[in-house]
Amino acid sequence: MLRNTLTSKQIRKLRSLGMTEEAIVMIGKEGVTPTVVASAREAIKKRELIKVRVLQNAPDEPEDAITMLAERADANLVQVIGRNGLLFRRNFDKPRIEL
Repeated sequence: MLRNTLTSKQIRKLRSLGMTEEAIVMIGKEGVTPTVVASAREAIKKRELIKVRVLQNAPDEPEDAITMLAERADANLVQVIGRNGLLFRRNFDKPRIEL
């Protein structure tokens, strides 16, 4: 997990951008599977900032599952609120979010 690479000001900006995002990666009853990690990596590559939702039937606690996904997808964990989390990774080839 790369959380330490973001400043508090950058985290605030990403959190505000993430408020309007829909969750596009869901963690379900299988937990953080390689398929979930692959879909998160693909979404992060295109969007840089994604919202993740942990469904009720997931085997892990929401914060643990989102943290695990962030580590496996090489992304920054921006925040976890309830069952939702924000992940960010800069796309140096085609940056979409200006920090």
